[in-house]
Amino acid sequence: MPVSRALSGDRFPTLRLGDEHVRTMRSRPVINPATGAACASVPVAEPAHLDAAVAAARSALPAWRALSWDERQARLDGLAERMAQARDELADLLTLEQGKPRHSAAAAEVDYAIGWLRDVARRRLVDEVLEDTPRHLVEKSHVPLGVAGLIVPWNFPLCLALWKLAPALITGNTAILKPSPYTPLTALRLAELAADVLPPGVLTVLTGDDELGRWMVDHPGIAKISFTGSVATGRRVMAGAAAGLKRLTLELGGNDPAIVLPDADLDAIVPSLFWGAFGNSGQWCVGIKRLYVHDDIYPRLFDRLLAYARGVHMGDGMDPASQLGPLQNARQYAKVLDLLADCAARGQRFALGGRVVGGPGYFVPVTIVDNPSDDSPVVREEAFGPVLPVLRYDDFDDVVRRANDTEYGLGASVWGRDRAFARMLAGRLEAGTVWINEVYVHGVDFPFGGHKLSGLGVEHGAEGLAAYTDIRIRMTSR
Repeated sequence: MPVSRALSGDRFPTLRLGDEHVRTMRSRPVINPATGAACASVPVAEPAHLDAAVAAARSALPAWRALSWDERQARLDGLAERMAQARDELADLLTLEQGKPRHSAAAAEVDYAIGWLRDVARRRLVDEVLEDTPRHLVEKSHVPLGVAGLIVPWNFPLCLALWKLAPALITGNTAILKPSPYTPLTALRLAELAADVLPPGVLTVLTGDDELGRWMVDHPGIAKISFTGSVATGRRVMAGAAAGLKRLTLELGGNDPAIVLPDADLDAIVPSLFWGAFGNSGQWCVGIKRLYVHDDIYPRLFDRLLAYARGVHMGDGMDPASQLGPLQNARQYAKVLDLLADCAARGQRFALGGRVVGGPGYFVPVTIVDNPSDDSPVVREEAFGPVLPVLRYDDFDDVVRRANDTEYGLGASVWGRDRAFARMLAGRLEAGTVWINEVYVHGVDFPFGGHKLSGLGVEHGAEGLAAYTDIRIRMTSR
């Protein structure tokens, strides 16, 4: 698809509800964050559209869950093949709506999503016989919950959609996917591709305003909500789901620490530390948000990190030279500017960046803050932008205490040559995933979730599949 077609205001004029295309009364613009200008408009769903989507999903459910795992896998493989055929247009749309570089990050996200869908489709939940005696047979099986409501954020709109959609569908549920109002284009294109291989109602994509998520949480026809987003919104989702006792998976914010040990191989780890912190322009929940460096190596690591950062180009994601793009939306841009203003007001030293030059788009330069105080917002809060505090430490017990001194617990990392010591230190960190000499590595078979306020439940692995099912015990007297 030429980029100009993606820029057309009528590219996605309707919602597909079951086997019908419905035009809504309202639409909303989609803003290209590299320019600040609208690149498309999309439908805004109302409660009646949600009702119709739920009705279509419930109507499709009996036939979909009656298929064998292998039959559902074949359908999902078909969707993956359609996505592969549309790879370039999906990458174009992803850059236009999200801002990430087209030729690296956007293309990589599309490829990742396709591979993830194929891999999850091959996973199975196996029935078990818990007791088998001459007098008694007890069997355990997993049954789909029903209609799954999937609420996806704007930082990785395609990848995170497939993180939720693949396990929901392979386990026999039907799904309603709500993309962020800021990044709806790839989800709408996914719905078009799915219409070629999935029965009507198995997947519905609804675009709209933030209130659409609340309607989904409240809707009695939706059995489960899987939500990725902020802690504040996660609390509201959990409160709203209580009335219907909806099943929940919540993947919320993080303020992930990275601890660099004094024996670390600095030349080897600096690129990983940089991209772990600044990849996607810092807009990821498990990115490095606080970098703790031992006093013995602080100056050397700091200099190497600055030198590496100065060689990374930020610009419009459609430019092949761009390695980092803008922040995705005006609200997040304003939040990061406020954080930088607070740093300046406190007299904290910007070793790099810190000053935003006005112009089109939501660009914030790579910013490194030199050893701010532990109580400052740049350390305490999740920036969700290209801002990294680098902090000194000289005592291992103390750095563990400081790393754990947060309400979050999503991810953490430890970097050093002595793997046994690094593993010991990692075992003391309060996070759902702790990486050693790597960061932001996920796998279809590795459960992923947060501790403390960073989430509820897990995605991925057998546990992530099971989260879309109820357990049924069948007992037979002989």
